[in-house]
Amino acid sequence: MIGAQRNMFLRDIWYFAVPGESLAPGAMVHKVLLGDPIVIGREADGTPFALRDICPHRGVPLSSGALFSPETSGCGTSAIECPYHGWKFRPDGHCAEIPSLVPDQDMDIERIKVRAYPVREVQGNIWVYIADDAHPDAAPTIDPPQVPDFDDKVPNIRESMIFDCHIDHAVIGLMDPAHGPFVHQAWWWRSSKSIHEKAKDFAPNPRGFTMVAHTPSSNSAGYKVLGGTPVTEISFQLPGIRIEHIKIGKNTVCGLTTVTPLDENRTEITQTFYWTMPFLSFAKPIARQFMRAFLGQDRDMVNLQQQGLKFEPRLMLINDSDVQAKWYHRLKTEWAKSVEDGSEFVNPIEPITLRWRS
Repeated sequence: MIGAQRNMFLRDIWYFAVPGESLAPGAMVHKVLLGDPIVIGREADGTPFALRDICPHRGVPLSSGALFSPETSGCGTSAIECPYHGWKFRPDGHCAEIPSLVPDQDMDIERIKVRAYPVREVQGNIWVYIADDAHPDAAPTIDPPQVPDFDDKVPNIRESMIFDCHIDHAVIGLMDPAHGPFVHQAWWWRSSKSIHEKAKDFAPNPRGFTMVAHTPSSNSAGYKVLGGTPVTEISFQLPGIRIEHIKIGKNTVCGLTTVTPLDENRTEITQTFYWTMPFLSFAKPIARQFMRAFLGQDRDMVNLQQQGLKFEPRLMLINDSDVQAKWYHRLKTEWAKSVEDGSEFVNPIEPITLRWRS
């Protein structure tokens, strides 16, 4: 049994923030991540950055201001101008200008700083590193997630949806292996009559666990459109990253699912796909409808779940179908402990075969 959820977000780790294609040079976007306001921008040369989206002067969101290039900022670097009093901040967070100061006023504006977050753009995805508040300026010790076999390629298709729940329920709902025939009943996927026993081998990975390469279940009709005999490997890693790597002969399809907490009660799920099969590009309009339908089914069920969770019931996890959910909680606990103690993260997962019916 597990008790009521803990409103705990992991720190010292990368979170998917925004799609790279959504952020043009010179643009900024406001985003709430882990309950904190963040402005994510892209300099004129294409370099992304992220700052706490609050001007330290009067609290106005910096994202409501303007982003100037080095040629127009008057500071020699890119700078965000607060719309209230014109204070300018460089992408590293340091104040570059306070227009109201007169020449003989001795004030070291460099000491004024907005929190800056490490940012990396990988395979068309912009990731933000959220360090623990005990060491907010700490440099990342790990790299952002990356899908295999696609090097610096950008996605072929992407869809996002917001679930009205805590990240824990979104993650567990998405990794749950037994809900498919009930939540995802559809002619193009599964029916409640298709349930049969399955056995999958699992192994640990650096920050999670992997369902090792296997042939997809016969009642997973969605794989049939790929043709041939697909072999898939599905990995999960903290804080909420799922990567499915599908090989069909010489071709590859990779699905990246990111679960990003916006705050305690809202979580953004983004599904991103890469492929080497040209014919799939012609099917994008249909694929997009399927993606939205699939995500929508999960969202509707998780949102429905909130009606019961508001009474703070004790929840039950059983073997073997809920073992992955148990692992998720254990992984979170170990990661939080390593951040608090400054110790090395130790993955508690061991190789095992799990069996369930779905």
